[in-house]
Amino acid sequence: MNNNDARMLQNAMAMNPVKRNVILKAGSMVDALRQDGMSMRQIAQEVACQHGQATNNAALKSACNVEWYGPDRPKWLGPFSNGLDIPPYLTGEYPGDYGWDTMGLSADPKTFEAMRSAELMHGRWAMLGTVGCLYPEILTKYGGGNYPVWFKAGAQIFADEGINYAENPNLIHAKSAIAVLACQVILMSFSEAYRVRGGPLGEGLDLLHPGGPLVDPLGLADDPEDFKELKVKEIKNGRLAMVAMLGFYVQAIATGKGPLDNWAEHIKDPYGVNGLTSLVATQYVPSAPTL
Repeated sequence: MNNNDARMLQNAMAMNPVKRNVILKAGSMVDALRQDGMSMRQIAQEVACQHGQATNNAALKSACNVEWYGPDRPKWLGPFSNGLDIPPYLTGEYPGDYGWDTMGLSADPKTFEAMRSAELMHGRWAMLGTVGCLYPEILTKYGGGNYPVWFKAGAQIFADEGINYAENPNLIHAKSAIAVLACQVILMSFSEAYRVRGGPLGEGLDLLHPGGPLVDPLGLADDPEDFKELKVKEIKNGRLAMVAMLGFYVQAIATGKGPLDNWAEHIKDPYGVNGLTSLVATQYVPSAPTL
């Protein structure tokens, strides 16, 4: 701000005492936010976002998602990302892009699109899988049920009584693995055909986020800015769920127990029961040969 601008501002403030008080209060708030580490750009972005949400102004609400998209989005090393050589094809256009592709696996646009699709699909299945793995243990421990741990639950279908969902044969009673597989193939074929090829109810939809009355009956993604934020939340939770599923697999192989049992034992003795202790590590150590 040059001297002329400063004098004009002072004159305007002197002519309007109310404006002067508002500007002084705003200046005090800006100083406080800058002391907390926010830049002027971040302050302006947050003001626009909050005002946009309060007034339902779509143009101002677009500022709410700037931090997850574009060149100023967070990078994969967080506060240590300054000076990173971000690949030019990772522009922040898509949700969950933190600028990390050390091996250049997504340099080809077609490969990038295929890997985006695969990651999102695996993440969605992993989110369902983590709930499915926890469900029987939670009901057994806290709901009075009597269900096997997740990696043994599927074997019940080969028992004489089969699988009764929630111990109620009137809900889902499965005794044939072939019938279950056939149902899965039919249902997944129709749902994937709707997602990929569209049709009477899906023509022209996004292949990864089709939306519409069948996929989003509550209209949670009707607002474009809310939709952008929901896509970021989905991919972040999907990545976390994939890591969690890997942990469930390793725990099952190493300890023969479910995630809740392993968690309870770790909480009881964090230093004695964890992934680096002999309780787990020695599961793979061969025993001494007998003579």
